[in-house]
Amino acid sequence: MSTVKANDLMKVDGGIPTVKGQQLIPTAWVNFGGVSTVAIRDSEGVSSITDVATGKYNINFATAMANTHYSAAFDVHPASHTRFEFAHAFAPLETARIQIVTGISVYGVDNHLIDQETVTGVFMGGQS
Repeated sequence: MSTVKANDLMKVDGGIPTVKGQQLIPTAWVNFGGVSTVAIRDSEGVSSITDVATGKYNINFATAMANTHYSAAFDVHPASHTRFEFAHAFAPLETARIQIVTGISVYGVDNHLIDQETVTGVFMGGQS
């Protein structure tokens, strides 16, 4: 069996490689700091982050998603792990961006939006 090594893979038409119609890599991903001055640490397929309000951010895609049926997963890495902290999509999915909220939940009942030290997101679904 042969081994193929490559730094970048791209379909002839410029799209993301597929196997049996399924994408091999995330369409976009991001790692950003959400406290004080919001800044992207590293990303692929994300053009910018907009700080909407405390604990609320818009993640803007460099290229629009193919439709609003994509999948998104988020995580937060807080400075302190003394409570349950969350990140999730807030508004209906859009092709050009996704709005998320981050915060704390005390006993799963009392939720408060707060900015987070590190927010990460992965997006699967294809580009337009």
